[in-house]
Amino acid sequence: MVCAIDCGGPCFLLRIDLGHLDLKLIDTPAVWLAFGVFVALALTIDFLTMRHQGPHRVSLREAAVWSVAWVAVSFMFVAILWWHLGGTGYDPAARALADAKALEFVTGYLIEKALAVDNIFVFLLVFSYFGVPPESQKRVLMYGILGALVLRAVMILAGAWLIAQFHWLLYVFGAFLVFTGVRMWLAVGELPDLDSNPFLRWLRRHMRVATGYDGERFVTRVNGVRKLTPLAAVIVVIGIVDVVFAVDSIPAIFAITLDPFIVLTSNVFAVLGLRALFFLVAAVHERFHLLSYGLAVVLVLIGFKLLAVDLYHVPVWLSLTATLAILVAAITLSWMYPAKEPVTSSYPFNKKPAPADG
Repeated sequence: MVCAIDCGGPCFLLRIDLGHLDLKLIDTPAVWLAFGVFVALALTIDFLTMRHQGPHRVSLREAAVWSVAWVAVSFMFVAILWWHLGGTGYDPAARALADAKALEFVTGYLIEKALAVDNIFVFLLVFSYFGVPPESQKRVLMYGILGALVLRAVMILAGAWLIAQFHWLLYVFGAFLVFTGVRMWLAVGELPDLDSNPFLRWLRRHMRVATGYDGERFVTRVNGVRKLTPLAAVIVVIGIVDVVFAVDSIPAIFAITLDPFIVLTSNVFAVLGLRALFFLVAAVHERFHLLSYGLAVVLVLIGFKLLAVDLYHVPVWLSLTATLAILVAAITLSWMYPAKEPVTSSYPFNKKPAPADG
């Protein structure tokens, strides 16, 4: 498909072949089932490991090992997909399809992984706000991410269907990404106001939430009355926060590919490693004070790519290169010029009003 756009006439036949192969090799129940089994196996191993370890404070070394493991699992999956599509075969059309889909997955995965770092900054604020004990944070993230996976899958499949029916939605996504990028840039350095968050206010009014924790229990009894523990509330908040960010990140990956399978798989694998990435970034997050600016620029560029989708096709490799360059530049500058004071961001929550003078 990419070649057909870049090369002109001679590649038109190749585009037809790729479309046929795409339908035959990707959009099949067997491939979707294999993906489901792959994810279920990975989650089972993760759950069993978490149960074996029990509640404990996650060290930087453990977070780094698990982060590398999840990245390895993600690339193992895309390698299997590339092989399945004929990446090692002799059919030029099959190899072109395999290369294109693998590149789309890697680009989408990188974008989702980068945007997930901003999720982590908000997770840190939520944990601090609720006073979640360090030894319980691992379990909270696990259940919160599981809920987010289900909600993201629904959003992605619904978004793919809507785009297929209404092409003009791509322009809406593009404008929204540009708006979000600008908003994220302007929110850097502002204190978030969690107290004014509508969901948290609704939770306090309608749910019985205990004031203290009861180990890692989600439900406890206070004077004979069953109440949710703050741990249960945090899980719900984490899931909601991730969905809020998914509203930004899912349109971003639709700018890379409209293939629902690639959009879903790259999203899922990026989120699966979010828990390990959280503890890794949490230990050194003050070093990445300029990363939010870099993410804002990435969102704006991807938004303009969607707005120009019918005028000019930006190659996937160029999107990948630009994203990498921006993120590397933001990280490098963060290390070269450390922040003089902690940098926060009110996005996606409301800005806390400035304190009154006097």
